[in-house]
Amino acid sequence: MPYFKPFKVIILGFDGVLGSVLAGALDLFSFTGVSWQRFSGEAVEPRFNVQIASLGGADIRCSNRLIMQAHCDIRDVTECDLLLIPTIGDSIDKVLSQNSQLIPHLQRLASTKADIASNCSGAFFLAKAGLLDNKIATTHWGYASKFKADFPLVDLQENQFVTQSKNQSKNQSKSQSKSDSITQSGNIFCAAGGSAFYDLGLLLIERYCGREISTQVAKTQIIDSKRGNQNSYTNVTLHKPHADQLVQQVQEFIEENFNQPLQVSSLAAMVNITPRTLNRRFQSAVAMRPIEYIQAVRVEQAKRLLELGDVTIKSLAHQVGYDDISSFTRLFKRATELTPKEYQDKFSRLAI
Repeated sequence: MPYFKPFKVIILGFDGVLGSVLAGALDLFSFTGVSWQRFSGEAVEPRFNVQIASLGGADIRCSNRLIMQAHCDIRDVTECDLLLIPTIGDSIDKVLSQNSQLIPHLQRLASTKADIASNCSGAFFLAKAGLLDNKIATTHWGYASKFKADFPLVDLQENQFVTQSKNQSKNQSKSQSKSDSITQSGNIFCAAGGSAFYDLGLLLIERYCGREISTQVAKTQIIDSKRGNQNSYTNVTLHKPHADQLVQQVQEFIEENFNQPLQVSSLAAMVNITPRTLNRRFQSAVAMRPIEYIQAVRVEQAKRLLELGDVTIKSLAHQVGYDDISSFTRLFKRATELTPKEYQDKFSRLAI
C-alpha cells in the first residue's frame, strides 16, 4: 500500500507529435517506483499517475504514423501536478495551426498550481500560449533561429540543456510588490531535445520524489544523469555557456563540494593560478566572482531541499555548508527576497 498519493502527470497528445517522446515520457514516469522495486524485490509503489490527454480524447497520429490512444480528454483535466508537452515531430507551423484549440487549455492549466514542462520543439506550444514571455527557455538548437524570430519576447537560452522559470498567474496584479509577485503557480521547464529529455525527466522526478528515487530511475533505465555539465539540476540557470575550461573545472568542483568549507585561495591553488586571476576569469566567464558562485550554488541547493519537503532551518544550513544559521538566512533572503520558511511555505510540494 503506497504511503502517499501518486502525483498526477498529464502528457499532451496531438497529431504530429514525436512518438518516441510521447511513449518515452509515459514509460519514464509510469515506471518510477516500479522497476527498481521489482529488481530489488521490494513492494511496488508507483510514484506517478500518468495519462495522455488529447482534444476530445481522440486518437493521436504521431509523426512516424504510429497511432496512439489517449487516456482522456484535455478538456476534462481540471488540475494536475505536472503537464508535459512532448516534441513536435512534424512541421512546427502546421502542427501549431492544426492544434490551435489546445492553446486555451495550456493557458487554463498554467493558471493552476501545475508545473509545466516542454521538450525540444514542444516549447513552441508554450510560447504560442504566451507562457514564456519575458522568461528564459530553451529548445533544440536547430529551431533556435525560428524560435527567436517567432517569439522575440522569450529569453531563449539555446545552449542550455534544461531551463526553469517561475510561472506567474495571469491574474496577478502588476501593482503588487516584488516580494509578493510570485504566486503559487508552478514552474515552467524546457528541455533542449534529444538526450536532454532524460535530464528533464530526472530533474522532475527528483523535484517530486527526491534524489534517491531519481537515481533509482537513472540506474534502472541506464541513463547517464550527469551529461551536459549538469552536475546539479537545480543549478542549470548558473551554467552560462562559456569556453573557459579552467573556470568550468572550478565550477564543477564547487557543485560537487558545496557543503564543504570552500576558500577562493584553495580553489585558485587547485588550478595553479592566483586568487586575483581566478576572480578575473570567473567574472569574465560567468559574470560573478567565485565566492558569489559558491553562494549561488548553496542557495539553489537550499531551495531544492525546501521544495522537496519538511526540513529544519538548522539542518538546512548545515546541509548546504553553513554553520552560522544567521549568516545563511541573511544570504538566502538577499538572494530570494524570502526567508527560508517563507520560501518553504510557498514552494514546498508538501505545502500544496
